[in-house]
Amino acid sequence: MSVASVFPRLEARLPSVQKPIQYVGGELNSVVKDWDCAAASETGGPTVRWALMYPDAYEVGLPNQGVQILYEVLNERDWILAERTYSVWPDMEQVMRTGDEHGPIPQFTVDSHRPVGAFDLFGLSFSTELGYTNMLNALDLAGIPLHAVDRGEDDPVVIAGGHAAFNPEPIADFIDAAVLGDGEEVVLAISDIVREWKLEDRPGGRDELLRRLAVTGNIYVPRFYDVAYAADGAIEAVVPNRPGIPFRVRKHTLMDLDQWPYPANPLVPLAETVHERFSVEIFRGCTRGCRFCQAGMITRPVRERSIKTIGDMVENGIRKSGFEEVGLLSLSSADHTEIGEVAKGLADRYEGSNVSLSLPSTRVDAFNITLANEFSRNGRRSGLTFAPEGGSERMRKVINKMVSEEDLIRTVAAAYSHGWRQVKLYFMCGLPQETDEDVLAIADLAKRVIATGREVSGRNDIRCTVSIGGFVPKPHTPFQWAPQLDHEATDERLRLLREVVRADKKFARAIGFRYHDGKPGIVEGLLSRGDRRVGKVIEQVWRDGGRFDGWSEHFSYDRWMESAATAMAGTGVDVDWYTTRERDYEEVLPWEHLDSGLDKDWLWGDWEDALAAADGADIEIEDCRWTPCYDCGVCPEMGTEIQVGPTGQKLLPLSVV
Repeated sequence: MSVASVFPRLEARLPSVQKPIQYVGGELNSVVKDWDCAAASETGGPTVRWALMYPDAYEVGLPNQGVQILYEVLNERDWILAERTYSVWPDMEQVMRTGDEHGPIPQFTVDSHRPVGAFDLFGLSFSTELGYTNMLNALDLAGIPLHAVDRGEDDPVVIAGGHAAFNPEPIADFIDAAVLGDGEEVVLAISDIVREWKLEDRPGGRDELLRRLAVTGNIYVPRFYDVAYAADGAIEAVVPNRPGIPFRVRKHTLMDLDQWPYPANPLVPLAETVHERFSVEIFRGCTRGCRFCQAGMITRPVRERSIKTIGDMVENGIRKSGFEEVGLLSLSSADHTEIGEVAKGLADRYEGSNVSLSLPSTRVDAFNITLANEFSRNGRRSGLTFAPEGGSERMRKVINKMVSEEDLIRTVAAAYSHGWRQVKLYFMCGLPQETDEDVLAIADLAKRVIATGREVSGRNDIRCTVSIGGFVPKPHTPFQWAPQLDHEATDERLRLLREVVRADKKFARAIGFRYHDGKPGIVEGLLSRGDRRVGKVIEQVWRDGGRFDGWSEHFSYDRWMESAATAMAGTGVDVDWYTTRERDYEEVLPWEHLDSGLDKDWLWGDWEDALAAADGADIEIEDCRWTPCYDCGVCPEMGTEIQVGPTGQKLLPLSVV
């Protein structure tokens, strides 16, 4: 039986909300299928239906590549229907809750405006933990019981994915399952399990379906695990509570990226979005070993796309979308072993056209002017962005970001001398073992960058923007045991740095200064290293009106702290216990039963190396792509391997546009 669209109820109310176009759907390359698409297909049998959500506004969620890829992978199967939904702004939420004579208007998909609560599966992709309150709001608007334990057989199975899913414990009460790692293959495996369960007429109900997902070893179902706490509030153990459930859940790793050239039909937004470009992921994973970087740790090993596949994806994406900018994405795009050939081949192909190429992520020690010139050949020469992360040489050794000051100065000198006028530098404040002097060194570095630019270019219109984020320790990194700097100390260090920059009249106007205060970082720290007890805090914040916590104008630190005090009363733990406290090796961390492949002893040894580096030891963990294996554990544990070129392939045939 088909499910009715809510659009007739919604349409007349759209003029009353801001940016109504974000709710209407109909984007180029979007997919609309019959509700019972499997019945009309050659495959036959039951249809499996997914509602996919990036829990943020349309303008942030639509460009998200993870959701776009899964949307396309799922819809390629004639027996699967996948649609998208995004967080609604408060004005639309009010319209939906007020409703009409039929009652409230439920959370809907943008493709066919079907109620999210009617789907089999509700998949949410979290790149940041600050989207958790938006998830609760979507569940409530959809009419799906907030707590997983209260859901019935007809409610969707709520599945979390994305980087934040590597510690889903704070949202364990609200999700039915979590997927760790790459999603392309595992969403199809989940769909197969749901389809088989439906074909068998749903034996054992919802509980049996979740059991079938859990026994695969790749899908974490929190209800099948019990957590025991010690008298001091620490976790004693996390153990399965029924037979056949694995003690550890493993991440999924997609090994042959060339076999998955998605998105092949990129969505073209109707409303303005944060990224107006076609993006191609040129490789996945990173083995540089930056100790703060969760993305680099949990996406190992490195797997490169071949130059031919990259060229084909770019050509196809431009033709299918009409975008005029192509971004070559990865955690450190200039590290692709054939990036020079990729850049030259694409620049040759699109020279004289309206297509521009960008490399959003570039390490100082991987950058060269030849590469930069290829990417700016069509005349679009925007600023260059580098991320030294630590202001002093000492801090860069602590975090294993082995970029020297001389490397940076040599790189910016080359850039300024070849016509660039603007450089942006990213740093972090609050790193382990950091002092005020380490942060103030950022000012010295920025001044030296400006002085170098003026000297080599002979011009005074040289700019350097310093952008600073607060450091948040993340699970599955060597810094998962580190204390987080409290927000007062973070803000004080940033105040001192700002004063030092402004006080120097020779450089003050040439240095832009952007930073975030320390309060959102404390909340992110609570959510990233929290356990199941933090779920009550999230729920309380949402009930008190918390929405869009990743947006500064909607974020309320006081609301989070007041909710935490209420929700954690009597537990023996508080916000500081989760954030500013240092852990030791023996402590059972909330995510230890979730296997990213990284060996705990290796992570601990790297944490000890960081502490030694802070005291002056000269220790560097090199990139294992070019050195013998240093036993992080991923490749042998996960049955994977590093896949890098050179392949010897060329970007042929060269069809110049």
